[in-house]
Amino acid sequence: MDELLKATQHFLDRVKALQASFHLNEKRTRSRELTEVMHGSDFWKDRVRAEAISREAAELERWLTFWDNIQKRGLDVRAIAEADRDDQSLNMRTELENEIKELERELDEKELELFLSEPHDGRPAIVTIYSGAGGVDAQDWAEMLERMYLRFAARQKWKTAVLNRTPGQGAGIKNVTIRCDGSYAYGYLKNESGVHRLVRLSPYDADHARHTSFAMVEVLPELEESLLVTIADGDVRIDVFRSSGHGGQSVNTTDSAVRLTHLPTGITVVCQNERSQLQNKQQAWRMLLGKLERYYQAKRDEERQQLRGEFTENAWGSQIRSYVIHPYKLVKDHRTKHESGDPESVLEGDLMPFIEAELRRQLRETH
Repeated sequence: MDELLKATQHFLDRVKALQASFHLNEKRTRSRELTEVMHGSDFWKDRVRAEAISREAAELERWLTFWDNIQKRGLDVRAIAEADRDDQSLNMRTELENEIKELERELDEKELELFLSEPHDGRPAIVTIYSGAGGVDAQDWAEMLERMYLRFAARQKWKTAVLNRTPGQGAGIKNVTIRCDGSYAYGYLKNESGVHRLVRLSPYDADHARHTSFAMVEVLPELEESLLVTIADGDVRIDVFRSSGHGGQSVNTTDSAVRLTHLPTGITVVCQNERSQLQNKQQAWRMLLGKLERYYQAKRDEERQQLRGEFTENAWGSQIRSYVIHPYKLVKDHRTKHESGDPESVLEGDLMPFIEAELRRQLRETH
């Protein structure tokens, strides 16, 4: 086969494979459904819900337009290339070669975004870190992870806010919840959920011995309005209490902190970052919706995953990534086998190579 036609067919095959990963037909159906909803006479009665649907519809339209356009251009190149092969007088070869290179370049640029096409990928992310096995070293490790994700968010120019933070005994933290708001925040961070393992010489050991510590990371989307979760009246207990800072120092003299407990599942969220009880309550509800959505999705998919903060044991064999500082320097993701010999840079927020590797692995598995 002519090399130009080969290159064109390779491009079209690649587009087809990515369209399958994007679930294009399902997205078209969803787009039509949203259009019907938006044309309803009572659509704007619930403003928050209407805005959420409008955002989803606009994002779907953007993607569908991209796919339709790039596939049409590829088919046009193939048709003209076939005509040029049969009639050399057309003299279109150089122009067509440049066009297919441009199409490949555009697809390369979009490919990472193609991995972020799930319904909630564009939402803010709620990142919670829990210290695990390893005592005070694990608490310190949880705080190191907090810093790593804050640094990564800063590199992405995202807005961040610490919603809840429990200091550890002696050093570090027992847990922390961070809100990350920016372009595809949840999409990029969602695969960070799991156990993270640290191996180093302990600064808290008198003998400076080598210690292994564990921390659990949970990442959920923040949902303004959940179309999948319905919370019945009386299913949520609301507790208010006084916010506290590091070491138990009061940071607010009023009972502004809010804890929501979903009684049927036992899922609990806490928010004490905002200055008013109302703001904390609003943020806590968004966090709870995110947790419930994932909880019920997991049940539908029959996943063995608990989303109440009661994770699998933070111990040997269950980690997704290891960070070794001693006796050698290495960060290794156990899912993708992606590695870095510079753990200091990774802990300073250089996470994107690991995130991209996992997104690409998931894409390959869908083919």
